[in-house]
Amino acid sequence: MEREVRILIVEDDMIIAANISLQLGNLGYEVTGIVTRGEEAILHVRENPPDILLLDINLKGSLNGIETAKAIQTFKDIPVIFLTANTDEATFASAKKTRPKAFITKPFNKLNLQRTVELVADQIWVQEHPVRHSFLDLEVLGDRIFIRYNGKMEKVLLDDILYMEADRNYCTVVTENGNFVLSCTLKTMQERLPNSSFMRVHRSYVVNLSKLDVIADDHLEINRKAIPLSKANRDFLFKRIQAI
Repeated sequence: MEREVRILIVEDDMIIAANISLQLGNLGYEVTGIVTRGEEAILHVRENPPDILLLDINLKGSLNGIETAKAIQTFKDIPVIFLTANTDEATFASAKKTRPKAFITKPFNKLNLQRTVELVADQIWVQEHPVRHSFLDLEVLGDRIFIRYNGKMEKVLLDDILYMEADRNYCTVVTENGNFVLSCTLKTMQERLPNSSFMRVHRSYVVNLSKLDVIADDHLEINRKAIPLSKANRDFLFKRIQAI
């Protein structure tokens, strides 16, 4: 199970901050704190560093959001998402120098917040789970597969596979411990694995049925990753789930 992404909210409007905190909590993120001043944010990051900084550009006090981001970056590299009511070019150019991961323009809605934070959280996950490339064959044996990597066959338990994603003539196998990019199509990979556990839910995705967290009409979720569910596969999936 993946650990929760930890987020520090730096916002001097407490009504907005409380609303953001509630929404992030409902989405499964851990809010490490809400602070209203840049100086407090710097101290908080030193003592309890989060994974993401959700940082208002127009903070009151001696440090605005951009200056706060610069000060934090002198001692800690943390992805920044700026909150701003200003859309002028000068503010954007100044904030851009701190290399933020994203901007959220006020007023924003729940979906905008959810998608922006999810994109940044996904980048963090990728950094923590480096992709390993394999351009040779693989062997399937009972409850595991062996992928040739760095001159040796590396074991991957089928139960550790979350899902597989197509990328033209390649296939990315996403596991709980890392990713493998294989030089075979998703169709070929699907044919090699037991259909009792794995199912194609979209032209670009095969999922491990035992890893499903959410099933909606048009998508699935595994470890907070949204996976599209095609209409052609939806009814069959529901039948499979009922049978299980």
